[in-house]
Amino acid sequence: MLMPSQGVRILVATKPVDFRKGHDGLAALVQSTLAEDPFTGTVFVFRSKRADRLKILFWDGSGLVMVYKRLEENTFTWPAIRDGAMTLNRAQFEALFARLSRSLTRAKFQ
Repeated sequence: MLMPSQGVRILVATKPVDFRKGHDGLAALVQSTLAEDPFTGTVFVFRSKRADRLKILFWDGSGLVMVYKRLEENTFTWPAIRDGAMTLNRAQFEALFARLSRSLTRAKFQ
């Protein structure tokens, strides 16, 4: 399983995105919607409309990496849909990735 290292900034885009987007489309969303630079090493997490899929985008120093996870049963526990992004710590990210509902209770919005 892919987990960001300690101290890496993790942002969750709370609005669902078009999951047909690939590396370039998600990087453009990071710049236009979140006003962030996708090439800084920050981990960006995106959700699908059905809440059963997530995509993760980050720069590893040599290229953009995209990770896709789809749940076969159930859905991820997501924060309320609103503009902007939510900052997660590593434990909250791990809980989201593992589909634990308490993961986002203390996350903060930018």
